[in-house]
Amino acid sequence: MLFTLKTTQLLKSDIDTVWNFMSSPENLALITPKYMGFTILSDKEDIKKMYPGQIIHYYVTPVMGIKMNWVTEITHVSHHQFFVDEQRFGPYAFWHHKHFIKEVPGGIEMTDILHYKVPFGFIGNIVNTLFIRHKIKEIFDYRFNKLEQLFNHGK
Repeated sequence: MLFTLKTTQLLKSDIDTVWNFMSSPENLALITPKYMGFTILSDKEDIKKMYPGQIIHYYVTPVMGIKMNWVTEITHVSHHQFFVDEQRFGPYAFWHHKHFIKEVPGGIEMTDILHYKVPFGFIGNIVNTLFIRHKIKEIFDYRFNKLEQLFNHGK
């Protein structure tokens, strides 16, 4: 079963500032909860700006301190509009995450659309219902709040 999460947020900034922040893989750790143990393993020089075909390798520790390898590819980039990351290796059977930005009155509207599938069929779907979807929402809520602080409250 394929699951979807969609979030939309208004950032009180300009398109260049938001794009430059969101399109830099270096900033992923800043908007990821500390308990996730998010550590980029890719060459630091290669993660300053994203580009189509870019491979990003990192560790995450989402559950009980268990360290997992995660490899994503930036598959599409349209400057000042959107980018897409897809999991190549990692904890999900499928992970496709679209990030859209556009100018609107009052700032920049940022929309994330995540499609994911958990492994292990029926059992995985149960685990998703009981745990995984809540964890993903918690991570996206953290990101939302962090972006609020960075762009809307000047902190």
